[in-house]
Amino acid sequence: MTTNHPLRAVTLTHVRYQRGDRLGHFLAWVSLVPVFISLGGFVSHFIFRRELQGMFFALGLLISQFINELIKTSVQQARPETCALLEMCDSHGWPSSHSQYMFFFSVYTSLLTCKGIGGIWKARTKWPALLFYWSLAVLTMYSRVYLGYHTVAQVFAGASLGIFLGGVWFWLVNSKLFYYFPLIEESAFGRFFYVKDTSHIPDVFKFEYDNARAARKGMAARKAMASKSS
Repeated sequence: MTTNHPLRAVTLTHVRYQRGDRLGHFLAWVSLVPVFISLGGFVSHFIFRRELQGMFFALGLLISQFINELIKTSVQQARPETCALLEMCDSHGWPSSHSQYMFFFSVYTSLLTCKGIGGIWKARTKWPALLFYWSLAVLTMYSRVYLGYHTVAQVFAGASLGIFLGGVWFWLVNSKLFYYFPLIEESAFGRFFYVKDTSHIPDVFKFEYDNARAARKGMAARKAMASKSS
């Protein structure tokens, strides 16, 4: 390995905090929540669920982050001076992409929950779920300032843009693009990957539970009939 060029780190999961700072340690993990959501949440969702609502949700987050990078490149506002100590200041800071991501996520998920789309949350669990979403968003925003990666103005700009884009994307998906979901389901892509839309089902968990039980009982009945006939 040559040493002619300065080394760079992969910053996807590279978050620094002061040694011995327990709050900083906690907030460093909080700062990684967008990574956990993207890799652990949406990738797992596609592998195991393949719901169109979730796919368009992920697409919206990607578009939001692309817009964030465009704005950062255009504005070119530097990160705070504290970022120099972290050796992570080779990118621009306005608006904060972490804040934008989490507030987009919170707005879209909150609208899904309040509208009852997919029927995942019951009425008694709706408000704790909403509190959880927004607590994560606020903690992530705070972590970026506390750890020295952004100024207060930068995280609030990201949060504002995330709220706006999350609301606009939710409206676009569920008022316009929603009508194309059946076409996607019946397309070659949809049939090959078993892509589906269950957002019209009031209680998805109960629907899947009832159908799984019915399929198991039907299979047991057919096996019993086959054994009798033989």
